[in-house]
Amino acid sequence: MKYFPLIWATLWRKKTRTVFTLLSIVIAFLLFGVLETIDHAFSHPSGGVTGADKLVTTNKYSITLSLPFADAQQIRSVPGVAEATWISWFGGYYQEPKNFVFALPVDTDSYFNLHKGEFVVSDEHMQAYRNTRTGALANSALLKKFGWKIGDKIPLHSTIWTRKDDGSLDWTFDIVGSFSAKDPTQAGAQATTLLFHYELFDEGRSFGKGSVGWFEERVNDASQSAAISSRIDALFANSPNETKTQPANDFAMAFIKQLGDIGFVLRAILGAVFFTLLFLTGNTMMQSVRERIPELAVLKTLGFGDGRVLRLVLAESLLLCVIAAIIGLALSYAMLPIIKIALQGVELTPSALIPGIGVAVLLALIVGAAPALRAMRLNIVDALADKR
Repeated sequence: MKYFPLIWATLWRKKTRTVFTLLSIVIAFLLFGVLETIDHAFSHPSGGVTGADKLVTTNKYSITLSLPFADAQQIRSVPGVAEATWISWFGGYYQEPKNFVFALPVDTDSYFNLHKGEFVVSDEHMQAYRNTRTGALANSALLKKFGWKIGDKIPLHSTIWTRKDDGSLDWTFDIVGSFSAKDPTQAGAQATTLLFHYELFDEGRSFGKGSVGWFEERVNDASQSAAISSRIDALFANSPNETKTQPANDFAMAFIKQLGDIGFVLRAILGAVFFTLLFLTGNTMMQSVRERIPELAVLKTLGFGDGRVLRLVLAESLLLCVIAAIIGLALSYAMLPIIKIALQGVELTPSALIPGIGVAVLLALIVGAAPALRAMRLNIVDALADKR
């Protein structure tokens, strides 16, 4: 620590250059924190939106392929299944594509029985929803986001489902109530959710009648989930619509991963960012050492050995990278609530940011190695004669 003032002074010898280098590293580690957290959430789905007692049954070959509505009764007959419900993907947005709404056509009784205790909704709003064919329940955060009010008629544009009456992709719903997540940790996952009647959806669509996107099941004993999953899939083995039953967390992750190999994309982005950063920061450190060759020679004249000079230059690199990394990772931590809202069903954990400090140290050692070795090998006579 006694050399810290010297290291700090040399670091800020060229303030403008240091500031811009610092900002570059901060942005790189901001990206690292955000992307690594998302990748960690996809790779470790145990913190998902539903408990271990929830299963999801989809088409065996793709979640984009539908299943017959009639399968619901057979699934309910499986020993260990306490409740089963069905849902389809609506793919809707409000006014323009960026205003995505996670609209779900659901069977009122079975859906709320299966998800009992997960929603907070008043008896008045629930009754209004049950009594209104075109009614919809919207998450309170969604109402606030778009300025909707109870009683409003809201048009949603589906990206898939055309109406049989006019061939339009626009569906209109009456907002009759709101709900919120009982568990605060799930508030983000439900923030863009809107629920409406499956009966309205099935009767109104121009194709796909009598089919559903997937089934959800609640089991009596979570420890028997694997066995129950096998029983459900055995019902439909060798049928035209074979199924795949899995824990709800795994389904949520698979659903999001339909966008592509998220892990590969994120690692490719990070690789490109840090490859560029190596050249930028490495060039900065080399330039800094070149400018200080006479000063380093003076330090050696005063008794600083080669090893000590090596450590001073490496310490300067470490200080620059670690400070910038801490700032960048802190900013990415502050963004976690925003990211969680944007990614439905993904639970984010700050622990994914911890490797960032190790990456910062590794980066510092790599970019500092060449200039530190050059400083260590300086010949005092030649360095003092250097006119730079």
